[in-house]
Amino acid sequence: MRAVVQRVIKAGVTIDNLVKSEIDNGLLVLVGIEDADTIEDIEWLSKKIVNLRIFDDENKVPDIPVKDTGGDILLVSQFTLQASVKKGNRPSYIRASKAERAMPLYEKLIIQLEKDLGKKIYTGEFGAGMKVMLVNDGPVTIWIDTKNKE
Repeated sequence: MRAVVQRVIKAGVTIDNLVKSEIDNGLLVLVGIEDADTIEDIEWLSKKIVNLRIFDDENKVPDIPVKDTGGDILLVSQFTLQASVKKGNRPSYIRASKAERAMPLYEKLIIQLEKDLGKKIYTGEFGAGMKVMLVNDGPVTIWIDTKNKE
């Protein structure tokens, strides 16, 4: 599982010109799922996301996790995070799980994040063509890979 975590002051998802989800201060998380992903990847990633100390403390030092700020999380499935550009210039998405495998894992990640954060997680719509808007704060963008634990 790969995730891009962005600290935002605003983020939202629009589908067919209708707003699906919007958050203010918090995290926009883009996640790509592969067939090798398991419940252990979900649990590890969720804990890592809610405990990342990337929000500023009173001294403007990033030392506070989203779970302690009252901020929200907007989770968006993005299979293109599993792209390989090793050969040629056209990305290969062979590592990305098909919907029948990825969707249940995505839904489990939502449930795990809600448990770990202690509140509702906002989402896009799995498989939909989405417009994702964000105002990155910092900018702070963190890339996480559950297979490498980094």
